Amino acid sequence: QVQLVESGGGLVQAGDSLRLSCAASGRAFSSYHMGWFRQAPGKEREFVAVIGMTNGMTYSVESVKGRFTISRDNAKNTVYLQMDSLKPEDTAVYYCAAARGTTGWRRVSFGYDYDYWGQGTQVTVSS
Repeated sequence: QVQLVESGGGLVQAGDSLRLSCAASGRAFSSYHMGWFRQAPGKEREFVAVIGMTNGMTYSVESVKGRFTISRDNAKNTVYLQMDSLKPEDTAVYYCAAARGTTGWRRVSFGYDYDYWGQGTQVTVSS
């Protein structure tokens, strides 16, 4: 079992930066792929980025490439999402999620098979 708690959301202006954090408790954080998702009002949840268990492999969707960076610190049981050059369309509730390391990379990089979820943190970008 893994418990996830996001933090770092807030209200910013277009062009600003935010860093989201997701603290994990429970067993063997380093044995999970960690992902970030977001859900804007009236829209379905959208996969944003994933980072592999220990090798640092990452993947992010095209809409955030070059602006968002996912990273993790296994010693601190924390995954981060650095968001730069924020746009109003990035406004959403952001969720972190964990997928067991036995899950295939292709599956998690398409946003599938995540087992544990945080409660979300609101990011609002004003124009």
